Formats: sequence, structure tokens, C-alpha cells
Amino acid sequence: MNMARLKDSCKACPIRHSAVCAECDTDELAILEQVKSYRTYAPGESLASAGEKLDHLSSLVTGCATMSRTLEDGRRQAVGLLLPADFIGRPGRAISLYDIEAVSEVTLCRFERVQFERLVRETPHIAARLLTMTLDELDAAREMAVTLGRRTAREKIASFLVSMARRQTAVTKRAVPVSPVLLHLPLSRQAIADHLGLTIETVSRQLTQLRKSGLISVIDSRDITIPDFESLQLEAGDDDATDAP
Repeated sequence: MNMARLKDSCKACPIRHSAVCAECDTDELAILEQVKSYRTYAPGESLASAGEKLDHLSSLVTGCATMSRTLEDGRRQAVGLLLPADFIGRPGRAISLYDIEAVSEVTLCRFERVQFERLVRETPHIAARLLTMTLDELDAAREMAVTLGRRTAREKIASFLVSMARRQTAVTKRAVPVSPVLLHLPLSRQAIADHLGLTIETVSRQLTQLRKSGLISVIDSRDITIPDFESLQLEAGDDDATDAP
């Protein structure tokens, strides 16, 4: 990531058309450029801790981070993944509800909380985009509840791959993934297992079965090809597959 280039103009940002600033006009972008800052985190570094003050609200520019909650008995429950264009924090709430940890090297575009809350009040395009992103996040949380509660291990893995492909496509402004889909997995197999409530052996076994069925082609440990995206949707029990053009 060329940070010097990013600091020159928001127009050069890879998440320009999918982040919280997606609907901003030229004048609004100029305001954002005056108040933004960047910070890069190493893999394993904490971006936020549950119960602690969150001084900045941020957009993920590059990398991947996990959101989790530590239970009273010390166990950790994964509650979400953060990928490029995802937003960290919530206007009006100064405390983080979750532990957020970088999985890979992560770069954040940050806004000081008070300044951003003022921008939300004064800039309709930011407020509207933030609402849309919040509703999308709610939909994703409901879909994850279905995945964890009702789907088989095979369907969980297929659903995870479908979700990652869609989120990868969203950053490029495409409506839907176009087959064949080249997908880079931001998580290790162990991290995928933790995210889906499975064992690493189950994840490896189901990926192998999907490969043998011709639904995916494994390039290496982090990169796969989905030859026919609609077929993988159907395997995941995804209702949207029946509506595909």
C-alpha cells in the first residue's frame, strides 16, 4: 500500500467507492482529507479492546481483522470479520463492545471521534452511507446466525466462501461475483474453524470434498478458484442463488 499516494487524495484510495465516504461529493471529500489519519497494525496486534475507550472511528483500508468477545469463563467467541471498507466504531458510543485484532497487516483510515460525529450530523451523504452499511452489517449478522445454527459443516464452509467472494466483489463495485471467481482467503484454516465453530480437521475435510465435487479449485493454502459461483451458492443453501440472472 502506497501510503504517500493515499495521503495525497482520497480519490486514489482502494475503498473509495465502498467505504463510509462512498457517496461523498468533491467538497465533502476535501473535508474528510483534512481530518483523516492513517495507522498500520502488525498481524496479531490489537485494534480495540472490549470495554475500553475508542478514540477514533475507522475504515479498514487493507488487511483483515477479527471481532470477538471474551466470555466470563475465559472462552473467546468470534462474532465477525472485518475486511477492506468495513467500519470500526459507532457514533454516539465511546466504548468498544468487542476485541478487534489484526489477522494480517491492517491499515486504517481514522477519524477522531468528536470530529466524525460532527461530520455525521452535518454531512447527509456520510450519514446515509453509514446507515446503509449498518443495515448491511445487520443482514450479515442474521445470515451468520443461520450459518452457525442450522447449516451442516459442508454448508458452513460453502457459505463462508460465498460470503468472502461477495465481500471481495463489493469493493470492486460489481453487483455480483462473476464466474470463475479467484478468491483470496484472509484467514488460515484454523481461523476459519474458529470463526465457524468447527475443528480445523473438519474445515480441511470439507474443503477437500468441495474440491473433489468440482465446486472449488485449490491453488494454495490461501487462494482458491470458484468455477461456477451459482453452483457454490446452491451448495451453501443460499436462497439468492435462485434469483441469479
